[in-house]
Amino acid sequence: MIRKILPFAVTSLASAILAVALYRFLENPREVVVRNNLPATYAYQGPQPGTTRTGSAYFQSAAPTQFTFAAGKVTSAVVNIKTLQGRSGLGFFRGNPVASASGSGVIISPDGLIATNHHVIENSDQILVTLSDKRELSAQVVGVDPSTDLALIKVEASGLLAIEFGNSDSLQVGEWVLAVGNPFNLESTVTAGIVSAKGRSIDILEGTDRIESFIQTDAAVNPGNSGGALVNTRGELIGINTAIITQSGRYEGYSFAVPSNLALKVIHDLRDYGMVQRGLLGVFIENLNDHAAQSLGLKTIDGVLVTRVTPGSGAEDAGLRRNDVILSTNGVKTKTMPEMQEQVGRYRPGNSLKIEYWRQGKRRTATVLLKDRRNSTELVKAFDVQILDDLGMELKNLTQREKSILLVQGVKVVSVRRGSKMDSTNLKPDFIITRVNDRQVNSVDQFLAALRAVQGSRITLRGFYSGQEEPYYYVFDLD
Repeated sequence: MIRKILPFAVTSLASAILAVALYRFLENPREVVVRNNLPATYAYQGPQPGTTRTGSAYFQSAAPTQFTFAAGKVTSAVVNIKTLQGRSGLGFFRGNPVASASGSGVIISPDGLIATNHHVIENSDQILVTLSDKRELSAQVVGVDPSTDLALIKVEASGLLAIEFGNSDSLQVGEWVLAVGNPFNLESTVTAGIVSAKGRSIDILEGTDRIESFIQTDAAVNPGNSGGALVNTRGELIGINTAIITQSGRYEGYSFAVPSNLALKVIHDLRDYGMVQRGLLGVFIENLNDHAAQSLGLKTIDGVLVTRVTPGSGAEDAGLRRNDVILSTNGVKTKTMPEMQEQVGRYRPGNSLKIEYWRQGKRRTATVLLKDRRNSTELVKAFDVQILDDLGMELKNLTQREKSILLVQGVKVVSVRRGSKMDSTNLKPDFIITRVNDRQVNSVDQFLAALRAVQGSRITLRGFYSGQEEPYYYVFDLD
């Protein structure tokens, strides 16, 4: 009986083995993901080319990257930020603040100044900062700049370890960088990657003054990393982590940081003035394309095309025109709009920039005196801007052309906010203010100085509308 069954068993077993072998040979490979809770095991495979032996194990040489040095240098300077919002509620929960957002911040001075993202603290009623030593401190806002998504806050402390700023201009594509922050509230998390690109714009910021010239990296950045540090292998800050591009809501390989050279200027302005002193060139620009470059006689598609020049701006005063192509600012090549915006964004009103541009087949140069939105070169404080915002109007200095036509000195009302104090007086845009009470004003700075010098609260604005000879005056209380 066994002799009869055995040949069939052997034949069946051989057929099964042959079938499995053919299946594995012919089937396309499949990716299989296995998840389990088994402890990890490590296999030693002996020395590999280029390795250094330490003790009984072999390690790849880490000298060129120095990740451990950089991580140890900066983790204590990165903090966790939690914001609370609102004190409304029903019944038992009335008056309890609600957690709004969390993110990271970078200590920039031993006395408690911390840089972070504007979107991390936006619309918050309370800001709590947790230091690396577990201390939790309340923070106050020093200033914000939505145009770069940066903010400066302060905690009452001393002797804190501040981060060292590096030069983001010297950063090279392909260079190793570390992202340090608190993703998902995991404290002092360090991830590594390389610089994937520079001068990247991803259209996430709003406003006409926005500056998007991000450092792109593939260092893992997740929710909670915003406002944290991007550092080089020397442990120097070369960016403030700001955003990721994702379809899932989680990290997918694309993260972006504000360059440290731009961030440093913004932070200093917020510290010294409470607002950013933004110098404007006074041009509208767009990226150059192949067709435009050829029609203008350029051999390369490097530079930004001027599409319009603002009247009364530094660019107009320096002789720049529509269809000029700006090639560099202060000797730094500006191949794209983001690169040019970043360079100009580092300077204040009153600074001069040497502009190299292309016109009619020739390279030319001009020196442009930067002005602000009011056509002024004077620096202002957030307090002064708040005065105008409280009144509900925007002012600007008269251009040289307007002065020659009107034959008068004064300041021009650009806009009046509906429902504001000035709107209630029936003041309209294009009104030329010549006097505040009995004091002559020839600029916005003089207008603000006149308001600060007023004794009492009653204000009388005197002036006229262009094209009308009849003088007008408007009266309101400053309080």
